[in-house]
Amino acid sequence: MTEIPQRLVLGLALFNTFVGDMGSGIECTLSKFANNTKPSGAVDTLEGRDATQRDLDRLERWAHVNCMKFNKAKCKVLHMGRGNPKRGYRLGGEWIESSPEEKDLGVSVDEKLRLPCKH
Repeated sequence: MTEIPQRLVLGLALFNTFVGDMGSGIECTLSKFANNTKPSGAVDTLEGRDATQRDLDRLERWAHVNCMKFNKAKCKVLHMGRGNPKRGYRLGGEWIESSPEEKDLGVSVDEKLRLPCKH
């Protein structure tokens, strides 16, 4: 039997309580795991793009109010799907860089939903 130090469990519980309201008012799907937060959703109209930008603005305001910062150097946009207009997004006043491939929980996925092969 493995024991988990109680302070670790308490720290995780407190952190989850602290960030629990991060998604309030957010329209997109918001995934939180450890210290990663990923908003995602289908954006196939200009209204969808505007909703996504509003969500990013809400997240930035939440971080400011809670004296936290997003590491904007690690923020990337992965545009997926054929005919994607690849619109730009901002977090705060900075444009978020687009990336053709991203790694999530150790799995790399590209913009065509391919799992890159390693030979």
